[in-house]
Amino acid sequence: MKKIAIIMGGYTEESIISLKSGKIVYENLNREEFDPYQIYIFKDKWVLIGEKKEYSINKQDFTILLKSNQILKFDCVFNAIHGTPGEDGILPAYFHLLKIPYTGCNFHQANVTFNKKYCLTLLKEFGINTAISFFLNQNQPFCEKKIIKKIGLPCFVKPNRSGSSLGISKVYKKEELFPAIKKAFKKDDEIIIESFLKGIEISVGVISFNHEITVLPITEIISKNDFFDFESKYDEGSQEITPARLLPNMENKIQKLVKKICKILNLSGISRSEFILVNGEPFFLEINTVPGLSKKSIFPKQLNVAGISISNLLKKLIDFSIKN
Repeated sequence: MKKIAIIMGGYTEESIISLKSGKIVYENLNREEFDPYQIYIFKDKWVLIGEKKEYSINKQDFTILLKSNQILKFDCVFNAIHGTPGEDGILPAYFHLLKIPYTGCNFHQANVTFNKKYCLTLLKEFGINTAISFFLNQNQPFCEKKIIKKIGLPCFVKPNRSGSSLGISKVYKKEELFPAIKKAFKKDDEIIIESFLKGIEISVGVISFNHEITVLPITEIISKNDFFDFESKYDEGSQEITPARLLPNMENKIQKLVKKICKILNLSGISRSEFILVNGEPFFLEINTVPGLSKKSIFPKQLNVAGISISNLLKKLIDFSIKN
């Protein structure tokens, strides 16, 4: 049987969600084909969680010395870490160097997609609609009037490299802009300020193997809060309708757009993209290459509506990673 390291946790507040996603993977892997192990990766420790003991990971080769002096090596790593260091390409690059297969997109693509500035700039070159944006580095001088003149109000201030809407503020007045910038800089030393897009928010899950792209049923998101923030995503703060209430021609338009984006970014595995529909035109917000798999996450609900077994999908992800 293939020994599978399910890595979960991470270095941000998203670690709570990652542990739930990792648990779902652990519970749904077929024990006749796979021998799964739960690996917790935090800033202060990398450990295998055994029944009664934690075993430290040897970071030089990602092996574990067990009680019997046996060395445990893995055939594949299932990446269930949202945010850094799993979704931003750091750990995928590490496994690439160690020549250990890992699920998800290549580390190059992970780095580009997690960085909003890189991703938006690239997609704009291919004619993808996005919000008007303004980028700031920490300690870079800026003029609030110039920002507001370009972006308008209300607007969103976001960390450039963060997930689950952490550190995001919706700004209505000029005097709210500077506190929002300070808040975002606590999460990242690069931030993005985007114009407000009024419309319908949707989330689109995708499965991609060897350029064969399957678009899952689209989810419409109705946030009970001011926007789809962390609380809305994980604390019953939103209504999620799958499949979304879209006319067939709009659904086809979004499916074609999502496939185009996946091809531009050269993605493999699973991903979930967010859009705002403004007067019938989809505007791209961001893409998640390690989407949540917890019971409250959107992606598993889309799989369920599509009639796709999560166990079968996990098997395909692992098999594809080992073969490629």
